[in-house]
Amino acid sequence: MSDAYVVGDPDGLSPLLVELRDTVARELHAQLAMRGDRIELADLPEVSYQVTVQVERTLRTWRPARRAPTESGFDEDRDLVDRSRTVTGDL
Repeated sequence: MSDAYVVGDPDGLSPLLVELRDTVARELHAQLAMRGDRIELADLPEVSYQVTVQVERTLRTWRPARRAPTESGFDEDRDLVDRSRTVTGDL
């Protein structure tokens, strides 16, 4: 592992992939802690399931950083997002 990775350089990953990487790392850390720092071959299906659950949860709740209005040339798209928030009550 490079030092750049350890200090937080995302190595060119998108923000979503950085979040997924961190989610997988957190779950693997938790699984190793629960299993005495050792994952047995027989435990891999359960560990894989738990990682998948956490990835699914991350994908469901992840929201990209909102861009400034000047970064988008599609004003009508921004209006649609604002209207959908009003309809769903997410203001």
